[in-house]
Amino acid sequence: MHGPAPEPRPALSGAIPADLLEAVRQLKRGTVLVVGDAMLDRYVYGRVERISPEAPVPVLAVEREVALPGGAGNVVRNLTALGAAVAFVSIVGDDQAGSDLTGLIGGQPGVEPWLLVQGGRATTVKTRFVSSGQQLLRTDHEQAAPIHHRLADRLVRIAADAVAATTVMVLSDYRKGVLAGNTAARLIAAARTAGRKVVVDPRGGDPSRFAGADLIIPDCAELSDATGLPTGTEAEIATAAQALKSTHGFGAVLVIRGPAGLMLVDGEERPRHLPADVAELVDPAGAGDAVISVTAAGLAVGLPLPMVARLAALAAGIAMGKSGIGVVREDEFLEVLTPGRLAARKLVTRGQAAERVEVWRRAGHRVGFLAARTAAAEPHLLDQAHDWCDRLVVGVGDGDPAAEALAELTAVDLVIRYGSETAVDLIRMLRPDVLVQDPGRAPETLAGGDIMQEWGGTVRRAVPEPERGL
Repeated sequence: MHGPAPEPRPALSGAIPADLLEAVRQLKRGTVLVVGDAMLDRYVYGRVERISPEAPVPVLAVEREVALPGGAGNVVRNLTALGAAVAFVSIVGDDQAGSDLTGLIGGQPGVEPWLLVQGGRATTVKTRFVSSGQQLLRTDHEQAAPIHHRLADRLVRIAADAVAATTVMVLSDYRKGVLAGNTAARLIAAARTAGRKVVVDPRGGDPSRFAGADLIIPDCAELSDATGLPTGTEAEIATAAQALKSTHGFGAVLVIRGPAGLMLVDGEERPRHLPADVAELVDPAGAGDAVISVTAAGLAVGLPLPMVARLAALAAGIAMGKSGIGVVREDEFLEVLTPGRLAARKLVTRGQAAERVEVWRRAGHRVGFLAARTAAAEPHLLDQAHDWCDRLVVGVGDGDPAAEALAELTAVDLVIRYGSETAVDLIRMLRPDVLVQDPGRAPETLAGGDIMQEWGGTVRRAVPEPERGL
């Protein structure tokens, strides 16, 4: 046995359930309490045109600087971007950064801030130096020691009062001291007394501190650290998530898998695999906060957890398609949920495909190629093909009615229409790392298989659905 079988991806259809659209519109009605580590994120943007004569380092000519709430503060930013009402309880230092952060948090609409000040403590500041969309350097100024115990007592009292006026409590732990010791356990007990749900964003450490929370949302690395189990495959992730859930009494575990999306492990028999729908990966930073925020807002308005998780996966995809740590807004959700949106972006010409594949290759992605006849005949083969590569390209003939439907699928990254060219022409142009063979054809009849060795590519033979279940 290799763990629970993954749920199938959506069928070849661009239709979006009306209840999903309505769910997005409901998020603005949520009320959420956020407790956790507040930080100040500074961005220094400029251009690099020379190397320093003093040392072999680039010289950044600064053009502009931006300051934003970070850490748990970025969860607050995402919640307010959705229109939700937020109470925020955290700690800052008695320094200029703490004053700046307090002003930024208080200036957001719909936020009730409770930023307590600890004398002598340094506010966490992360400064990123950026040129041409690339981060050159990050500097951190922080004090990660646990907050003073009297301040922790006051924080718990304030949160216990605030939780009664909200519907969901979020514990956003960046391990900077706010939720150290038994503070998290006391907050969860306060939420339980008030009958409120608790969502946890852990950043390592002992997960038993959050025992009994309704939902915990780790990424794969955090899940592996928490359980000591591998998380390299879907089956391993499901096993580790179930172990985490059972050991610490969590109601459910939602695992962030980067561009692959999310996996939800709750009381159901099988885990749910939720694609992120990343049209083009730009920057994974901030995706976790987007997931936390959408999940909290969705639970706060009473949406069922599977639907909340689906919205959270879409939010992750939107966030990863942006440069820097951005927020996800309602209009972006509605755009993603518009039928035909993916088809318009993924259906490209041969020239456009060559350019896109070259960008992927420079980024280190493995590119796979699949003939449309295979995909149209056996839709599930797309899942197999995507498992063998990082980016999947499908070639279809001109006039093929399956082209738009294929482009709407999250397993497909690009669709090329071709006329007089053959599949071999496309293979020579793209030089894929993986060529997927139709299981309905004899191995010796595979078009293009004999030329893959010219650039070290491999040929994989897809397996029909009945055989996969053996």
